Parts: sequence; C-alpha cells; structure tokens
Amino acid sequence: MKNERVFIISGEASGDLHAANLVKAWKKINPTMEFVAWGGDRLIAENVSVLKHIRELSFMGFLEVFLNIFTILKNFKTCKAQLAEFKPSVIVLVDFPGFNLRIAEWAKKRGIHVVYYISPQLWAWKQNRVKKIKKYVDELYCILPFERDFYQNFGMKVHYFGHPLLDEIERFSHSDQNEIQVNRPILALLPGSRLQEIKRKLPIMLEASKAFKEFDVIVACSTQLPPSYFDSFKTDGVRFEFGKTYEILQQASYAFVTSGTATLETALFEVPQVVCYKSSPLSFWIAKRVVKIKYISLVNLILGEGLVEELIQNDCNSDQLVRSLKKLTTSIENKEQMIAGYKRLKVTLGGKGASERIAFSIHETFFK
Repeated sequence: MKNERVFIISGEASGDLHAANLVKAWKKINPTMEFVAWGGDRLIAENVSVLKHIRELSFMGFLEVFLNIFTILKNFKTCKAQLAEFKPSVIVLVDFPGFNLRIAEWAKKRGIHVVYYISPQLWAWKQNRVKKIKKYVDELYCILPFERDFYQNFGMKVHYFGHPLLDEIERFSHSDQNEIQVNRPILALLPGSRLQEIKRKLPIMLEASKAFKEFDVIVACSTQLPPSYFDSFKTDGVRFEFGKTYEILQQASYAFVTSGTATLETALFEVPQVVCYKSSPLSFWIAKRVVKIKYISLVNLILGEGLVEELIQNDCNSDQLVRSLKKLTTSIENKEQMIAGYKRLKVTLGGKGASERIAFSIHETFFK
C-alpha cells in the first residue's frame, strides 16, 4: 500500500466547497488518510492543513492574470516545494486549470498520481489542453453531464457520478440553519467571491435593487474576503450577510447572481434569477474571440437552452437589470416557467451521493 498522503489544490470558493465535501466523504472510508491543501475555510473546517489560502490565488480575466504574473509564478515555485516536502501518493486538482494543469505535468513526471476532480472547462475554450490532460492526468472526474461526452469524443476515460452541489444543498436543508429575519420578501444579491468581480458588479446590482422597494435587499458576502472590504458598498436599506448564502437563497424570492457556481446554487434553491457577467474590456475582447460556448451560466449550459437571462458586459447595467427582473416579478407565467426549468435541471444532474462515490472511486483506484 502506498503512503496515505493526498495533496489537494483548489483555487477558488466553489473548488474549496467541493474539495471539503470530498475529504469529508473520504475520511469515512479511511480515517487515517492525511490531507494537506491549497484551499479555503471549508477545507480548514474539515481539519485539513491549508498551506495557501484561496484569497491569495484567484485572479479573474486575462488582464488580471497578466498584471499578477509574478505572484502566480511565485505560487508555482512555492507549490512545487511543498509537494516535494510532503511527498503525496496522489494529488487531487480541483478545477483552477491555468495553475493546475502545469502542476499536473510537474507531479506526473515525479511519480505522483494525478487526479483531476471537477474537470477544466475545455469545452468552452482551449480545447488543445485535452492533450495535456490525456498525458498527465491518471483519473478525470467531471460534474457536468455534457462533459462526459466531450472528453469521450477525444478518446478519454472520464467518470461522471453526478453533481456534488445536490448533496451540499440536501445537507443544508436538513440542518438547523438559522432563518434570516426579514419583514418583506427577499431580493438576494450574489456578487461573487473575487475582489475584481465584486468591484465591477455589486454597485450595478445595488443601483438596480433601488427599483424594488417591495423587497428586503440582502447581499450574500463571501467569507473569503475581510468584512471591511464591503464597507464602501454599504448603503441604507441594504443588509450585508457573511457566510449565509444558502440561508439567504432558502428564503429569497428573486436574485441577481454573478455568473459561476452561484447560478447553479440559486437554481437548485428554485429562486428566479438574472445572471450578471462583466470583466475588464480587454479580457472581454479576448474572451469573445476564444470562448466557444453559447451561454455563460451553468443553468443554461446544462439545459442547453436560455432559461435564465444573461446580462453580459455592456448589457450588465442597472437599467437592464431592472428590466430583466421585472419580467419575472410582474409575470407569474415567466416565473413559473423558470421554476419548471429548474426542476428539469435537477433531474438532468442526477441523484445525490456524488462526493461519496467519487471518494470511493479514487480510494479504490490508488489505495487498495
């Protein structure tokens, strides 16, 4: 039997969440497994030693990556040194492809087994990276149903056991969560967890929310950022809640949501939403020329249809957000159509238990 050491690298909040649930499931299979990670508060809560926090890692967009290139190169050097010192049998890479694919190559050449959990979104752009995955990744796990066919078309073996968010939300629904105390229905604002995206989109969401005086407006703030970061955004009549995204979505009537995992979480709570995406002009210009997908939200991508409205770049402004949300608040038919689409989405994603099945698969492959 190999040494029971696993090194996990997740670079953003959603990856931290899924990695933490994987660890929790894995410890039930083998409580003696030793984990260290690059991750966030969710992994820390699972008693994993986090060597680099995700708040230091996430750079959004082409321009932002370029401006932080020296920090990123330093992170590569640090990560390799930590891997060499820890000497894991297996490295589990969670999304974060720009960084993790380079680490995969380095690790594989040194005899470390490489698992990619939450496969890179190569179906959107940079499909040539598939060659690197085939060469340097031993086992690939995807969490979106259409990804299985994408990778199989390249002759790759890929595992699909469902989406772990179903388990996370199921656990939450059976927990003793505290309700958010409000006087009116909730309009939730989910601005994301990265500094850049919050700075660009939260002011627009806040301005648009002024048109909906019948709601209590609540901003779901990421605990990955210091509370003081949100001080400059605070305004009368708007509440800022930290680490309570699911509590807010559980009670929300509608939501403005930053594109990413949050769009899927909002859908699984069956909250009608308007999706927002806005990056730097240069990053958007580049993305338009390289990204090969029709939609940006996970909801629409999984369903293969434009169920939720996506306001992208210049369309992501307060006036358009107001118009888009009013289509839902003033039309029972539009709202019910979206809810019906959410129910189809849940069926498409499959049943619960994904984290447990993935943990068992990795353990059986490398530690038995």
